[in-house]
Amino acid sequence: MSLFCLVHGANLGAWCWDLLIPELEARGHKTLAMDLPIDNPTATFSDFVDSVVEAIPPGEDDVILVGHSFAGTVIPLVASQRPVRRLVYLVALIPYPGMRKLDQFYDEVDADALTAISYEPPPKEQLERFRDEPDMYNPACLRLKQQAAENAEVAMEYCFHDCQPDVARWGISKLRYQASLAYLTEVFPLQALPDVESVYIVGTEDRIISPAWSRYAARKRLGVDAVELPAGHYPQISHPAELAEILTR
Repeated sequence: MSLFCLVHGANLGAWCWDLLIPELEARGHKTLAMDLPIDNPTATFSDFVDSVVEAIPPGEDDVILVGHSFAGTVIPLVASQRPVRRLVYLVALIPYPGMRKLDQFYDEVDADALTAISYEPPPKEQLERFRDEPDMYNPACLRLKQQAAENAEVAMEYCFHDCQPDVARWGISKLRYQASLAYLTEVFPLQALPDVESVYIVGTEDRIISPAWSRYAARKRLGVDAVELPAGHYPQISHPAELAEILTR
């Protein structure tokens, strides 16, 4: 019996796992979900990691960490602080040691948005390693993602397009404002990703993180082939049974 520790992404909370948890528990596993302090504009990587580590009961030795979306930058940090058996990147960002996430796609972002957060790119020679990567985000999503918590039409178009209507309405009503941008602007502090077995699950209908980037980065950064799931960016909400089958494999 494994403990699936479920770490949510941007604009979400522990609630986003409510449909997946019964599926995992019906398959004989334990589950755990927590709220990250995303509504605190000063929250850092350290704050996110503390929220996860403090939620895991002492003595648990069969922990599978599932990081959704931006939580792909959090779960390797958790694994550097306590033993885990496996990391699962669920339609997730994969950090690059010693770099800010924004450094890797700033040229895809509107210049006014960069100015608003006083962003200064690193020297160009540090960015050459990313030149062969596909675009990380759907360009339209980059312009509108911050509106998802306030605009139901945007949320439906990019986040809940593959959900049943009643599920989509429920999800949209629960969205939280993402005040902390630490996952974009803070340097990932590890020198290397932890030596832990890793899995990447790509949503083939993802309208936020590019499926092409997910496949490429899974191979390049984790050394694995991405597991394909016909779903959008919130598969734990839109396809919980199918996701549970993949996770329990």
